[in-house]
Amino acid sequence: MIAIIRNLKKTLCYLLVFTFLFGANACISYSNKTTSASSPLPRFSVVIDAGHGGIDSGCVGASGIYERDINLSISQKLGNLLQTLGIKVTYTRTNEDGLYGIFASGFKMRDMKAREEIIKKANPNLVVSIHLNSFTDKSARGAQVFYALNSDISKELGEELQEMFVEQIEGSRKSCMPGDFYILNCSKSAGILVECGFLSNPEEEAKLITNEYQERIAYTIMCGIVEYFGLSQ
Repeated sequence: MIAIIRNLKKTLCYLLVFTFLFGANACISYSNKTTSASSPLPRFSVVIDAGHGGIDSGCVGASGIYERDINLSISQKLGNLLQTLGIKVTYTRTNEDGLYGIFASGFKMRDMKAREEIIKKANPNLVVSIHLNSFTDKSARGAQVFYALNSDISKELGEELQEMFVEQIEGSRKSCMPGDFYILNCSKSAGILVECGFLSNPEEEAKLITNEYQERIAYTIMCGIVEYFGLSQ
C-alpha cells in the first residue's frame, strides 16, 4: 500500500510538471503573466552550481569531452525547467569559464570562494551542484545523489531524488550518500550534489553527451525539487 501511495504521488508530480510545461494554469499558485508589475515574487529560490570550469575541466570522457561542459548543459536545462515553474534560479556559472580570475596558485579555492559568495548572496532554499563521476573500473556506472552532512532536510531530498533516479534513469545507483562537500557547506540551506553518471564508462558516456539524456536527468532532478517544495500537493 505504501508503495502504491508513493507511486501515485510521483505520478501526480509528473502530471503537474507536464501541465506547467504545456501552459495550463492553477496547479501551483504562481501567475504566468509576463508583466513584471503583476507577477508575484517567487516563493522558492534555487542555486544551481555547474561543477568545475575553465582550467579545471573535471574528469574527461573516452571521447575527450570535459565534465565541466556537460555539467553546464545539464545545469542550464534544469534551470529552464525550474523557471518554468516560477522558481527563482541563480547559477554559479553560465559559461565554460571558472570563477577563479587569473589562473595562478590557489585558483581552486578562489573558485570555490566565489561560488560561496554567490550562494550566500542568493540566500536560496536549496543548493544543487551538478557533477559527473569517474573511476578506474570502467564498468562503474549510475547517477548518485549526495546530501549535505548533518542536514535532515537534505537527506530527505537526497533519498527522494535517488529513488526517482532509480525509477527513471536505468542503471542509477540504489542509494544516496552523505557528502562533506565544500559547496554544500556554504549555507544552512538544504543542499545536494548530483553525480549524474560516469564519464569513465563508455556506454554511459555515450548517453551523457546527448541532449536527450541530459534533458532526462534535468527533468528527474526537477521532479525531486518539486516534491521537496511540496508543489505536487
